[in-house]
Amino acid sequence: MSATADKPTLPLPEMLQDAEAGVSRLLESGHRRDKLEKRQLLIAALRRLLDDGRASARSILEHQRSGLACAQRLSAVMDAVMVALYKAATSYFYPADNPSQSERIAVVAVGGYGRGTLAPGSDVDLLFLFPHKQTAWGESVVESMLYPLWDLKLKTGHSVRSIDDCIREARADMTIRTALLEARFLAGDRTLFDEMVQRFDADVVEGTAAAFTEAKLAERELRVQRAGASRYLVEPNVKDGKGGLRDLNTLFWIAKYAYRVQDVRDLVAAGLFDKQELQMFQRSEDFLWRVRCWLHFITGRAEERLSFDLQQQVAAAIGYAGRSGQAPVERFMKAYFLVAKDVGDLTAIVCAALEARQQKPRASLSRLLGSFSTRKRVRALGHTDFTLKGQRLAVIDDSAFERDPVNLLRLYQIASREDLAIHPDTSRLVTQSLRLVTPGLRNDPEANRIFLEILTARRSPEVVLRRMNESGLLGRFIPDFGRVVAMMQFNMYHHYTVDEHLIRAIGVLAEIDAGGLEAEHPLSNEIMPSIANRRALYVALFLHDIAKGRPEDHSIAGARIARKLGPRFGLTPGQTETVAWLVEHHLDMSTIAQSRDLGDPKTIESFAATVQTLERLKLLLILTVADIKAVGPGVWNGWKGQLLRTLYYETEIVLTGGHSTVERKTRIAQKQEGLRQRLTDWEEEEREAYIARHYPAYWIKVDLADQERHARFLREAEKAGRTTATMVETDQFRSVTELTVLAPDHPRLLAIVTGACAAAGGNIVDAQIFTTSDGLVLDTISVSRAFNRDDDELRRAERIAAAIERALKGEIKIADLVAQRRAPPPRGQTFQLAPEVVIDNVLSTRHTVLEVSGLDRPGLLYDLTTAIGKLNLNIASAHIATFGEKAVDVFYVTDLTHAKVTSTARQLTIRKALLEVFEFEGTKAASPRTKVPARA
Repeated sequence: MSATADKPTLPLPEMLQDAEAGVSRLLESGHRRDKLEKRQLLIAALRRLLDDGRASARSILEHQRSGLACAQRLSAVMDAVMVALYKAATSYFYPADNPSQSERIAVVAVGGYGRGTLAPGSDVDLLFLFPHKQTAWGESVVESMLYPLWDLKLKTGHSVRSIDDCIREARADMTIRTALLEARFLAGDRTLFDEMVQRFDADVVEGTAAAFTEAKLAERELRVQRAGASRYLVEPNVKDGKGGLRDLNTLFWIAKYAYRVQDVRDLVAAGLFDKQELQMFQRSEDFLWRVRCWLHFITGRAEERLSFDLQQQVAAAIGYAGRSGQAPVERFMKAYFLVAKDVGDLTAIVCAALEARQQKPRASLSRLLGSFSTRKRVRALGHTDFTLKGQRLAVIDDSAFERDPVNLLRLYQIASREDLAIHPDTSRLVTQSLRLVTPGLRNDPEANRIFLEILTARRSPEVVLRRMNESGLLGRFIPDFGRVVAMMQFNMYHHYTVDEHLIRAIGVLAEIDAGGLEAEHPLSNEIMPSIANRRALYVALFLHDIAKGRPEDHSIAGARIARKLGPRFGLTPGQTETVAWLVEHHLDMSTIAQSRDLGDPKTIESFAATVQTLERLKLLLILTVADIKAVGPGVWNGWKGQLLRTLYYETEIVLTGGHSTVERKTRIAQKQEGLRQRLTDWEEEEREAYIARHYPAYWIKVDLADQERHARFLREAEKAGRTTATMVETDQFRSVTELTVLAPDHPRLLAIVTGACAAAGGNIVDAQIFTTSDGLVLDTISVSRAFNRDDDELRRAERIAAAIERALKGEIKIADLVAQRRAPPPRGQTFQLAPEVVIDNVLSTRHTVLEVSGLDRPGLLYDLTTAIGKLNLNIASAHIATFGEKAVDVFYVTDLTHAKVTSTARQLTIRKALLEVFEFEGTKAASPRTKVPARA
C-alpha cells in the first residue's frame, strides 16, 4: 500500500482485519517525517477511516436491515481506531525500549462501547488501566491517544486507573461497577486486563448479586420515571424509556452478574430463558438498535427521543407501508410498542428467576406457623388449581390451563378479588398458553361472566386489565381489542397507545366510582351512585375507542362491535343498546361543551333530543370525563369540567320536563332579582337602569358572582370617565384566568383583543361577547393559566390586559406584534391537516355558526377574527378548542343587521376567506375539506 500526505489511507477492510499492520504501513511509508507530520498524517487517515466506517454501517442498516450489525460495525471501526492509536503511540511516538513492570498499560472499552455496540452518535468510554500508579511514559501514551480522538470530534469519556483503583471504586460506586462489568480488552497488556477481570469477579462480584440486582432495578425505576412511566407513551425514548434499550441492557447486566455468563445465548443453558425467549430478546435488541441508529443518522446527533417529526422519517427509512386504514408511521409505531411490551415480559422473567434464586426458607417456629396461615389463605382462593408461592398467586402445576382454559381468566379474577400479585412464572405460562383461547373459550358463558367481573371490579380493575394485556390474554380473548394493542395515533393530542388509553380510562372511572375524585370531578362523583347501568358504563368505556385504526368512523364501527360483544358478555338487550349508544355518541358531549354556545337554547334542545333520557345524560357525562382525563397529563382541566357541568345542568332541565324557553324567562328573572339583592348599596333607579342594559343571553350565561363584578366594574369605569377598561380575575379550579374588557362596540373588537393576547403569549380557550343596549361591549376572555401561584398569574394577566387596552386605544399596532410571534411551531410541518370550514344555520336560532378547524399556530385566532371582521360579521360568541396540533374554533355570528347569513354566495365568500387564513406564509395547506370528522 502506498500512502501520501495528500491522500492518507487506512483501508477499512484491512483495518478491520489487522489494524496494527495497517497503521504501521501508513506511518512507515513516511518514515522521514517528524512526529508532528506523522500525527497529522495519522489523524487525516483516521478521519477517512471513520467516514468509511459510518458509510459501511449505514449500508448495513439499509441493505441487511440489521440494527445490531450496524452498531457492531461502528464499534469494530472504533476498535480499529483505538488499536491504531495505541500502536502509533507505543511504537512510533513514545516507544518504551526497555519497559519496567510499571510501564504497562491496557486500553479497555467500558460501558456501552464495552458491549461491542455503538450508535452513530454514542459516546466512546475508555479505561486506561495501569498496574500501579501512572508513569510519565503512561501519561504520554494516554495523551497521544486522547488528543487525536478530540481532534476527530469524538465524544470520549475516559478514566485512568490502577487495578486497585478499579476494585475500590467499583465497590463504592454502582455506576463504575456496571461499566467494569462490560469491560472489553482493546489493546496493550492483555495480562494486566485479565488480572483486573479476575480480581473484579473475586473481590467485587462474588456474593453481591442480590445487592447489585436491587440497585439496578431501583435505578431503572428512577430512569423510567424521568423518561415517562408508561412504555406506551407516543413519543418514546428509545434508549432510556420503559421497554427501551437500557431495559435490555439492565436485564443482561443483572443476568451476567448473577449467572456469570458472557453472552446472552448462555442464558438458555443457565435456565433463565427458553429458546423462544432468547429469540425474543435478540429480535427486540435488533429492532431497537435499528430504530436508534436511524434516529442518529437522520438527525446527525445522539437523538434518543422518537418524536413525532422523526417517527415518519424513521418509518420511511425502515420501509413501512400503509395498510388497512393505518398510515406507515402508525404501523411502525405499533411494531415499536409491541417490542417494548416484549421487553417488559423479559424483565418479568428475569426478575422472577432471580427472586427464586435468592429465596431461602427460614427454619423457625414463625415459618411453621406461617405455613398454617398460607394453607388457610390458599383455601380462601376458592379453587383447587391455584395456590400461593411467596405470597403471590400461582397455578398448582403447569397443566392447570390445559385442564380448564377458563382458568386463564379465573387467575386474574382471583388476583383482583384477593388483591394479589401474580407469580411471574404463572404470567409466563399464561403467555405460553394463549393457543388455548379458542372460539369456544371466547363464547363460554362462565369465561365472559368472569371477564365482566374483572372489568367492573371495585378494586383496581386498571391494574388487572393491564396485567391481562401484557400477558397477551386480553387481546386474544377479545380480538377486536387485540387490533388496537400497541396502536398509536399520529397526533399531538393522544399521549398513549389506544389500548393503554382504554385501560387508563377504566382506572379513572374506578376512582370516580370509589368516590376518590370528589374535589376534581364533583358532579361525576355526585351522580355516579345514582346510575342504574353501572355495568353498561364500564363496558362502553372499555369499548369506546376499540374501532380506532379502521377506515370508517370509529364511533359507528365501535357501536357495531358493542352490539356484537354485549350479548357475549352476558348483557341484556337493553344494556347492550345502551353500550352501543354510548360508544356511538362518546364524542358528542365533549364536542358540544367545547365548541358550541351553551347559552343558546337550540344547542341544549338539539343535544337533549340526542340524549333523550336523564340516565343516558349521566352515563355520557361520566364517560366523557374518564375519556378526556385518560388522554394524557394536562389534557383535563377545570375549564373543561365547567363546560361539561354547564351542558349537563342545562340539558337536565329539558330532560326532566322543563321547557327551555319558559325556564329561561324564569331563570332570567331569578338572576336579575339575585343581582338586585347584591346591589343594595345602589340607588334603585341606578340599579334598574343597569339591569335594563343587558340582553337575555347575558343573564343566562353569566353566574351571579360575575354579574356583580361586572356591575361594579362598569360603574367604576364610568365614574372615571373611561369607555375602555379591563379587569382580571384568576380561577384556579377551572384552570383559567378571566380578562374582562369594556369597550365601544366595533366589528374588529375581538380581533384586536385576540391579537393582543397572542402578542402577550396568552392562550385563549373561550370568549363571550355581550353587547349592552347603549352600544358598549363587555367581552369575557378566558385564558389558560401559565402559573400555579395566583400572584404570578395575576401579574401575567395584568400584562395581557395592559396590552389589550393599549391596542384598543391605538397605541400599538397589533399586526406587527403578532407577526413577531408568527414563526410556525417546530413540528408544524410534521402533521398534514386539511383545513375545514362548516357554515351552519340549524345549530342556533339567532346566529350562523362558523366552525373552522385546521393546523394550530401562534396568532391563528387573531387571523380568523380579523378575517371575520373584514367580512362585516358580528361575533356574538367564540369557542376555542385545541386537540394537540388541531385547532377547532367556533364563532356564532350575524351580519351587520343582526340577521343570519343565508345567501349561498355570501357563504361561499366567507368559506373562501377563512380557508385562505391557513395558506400561511406562502405554504399551501392540504386540500380543504368541508366535512367535519369525528375527533377524540
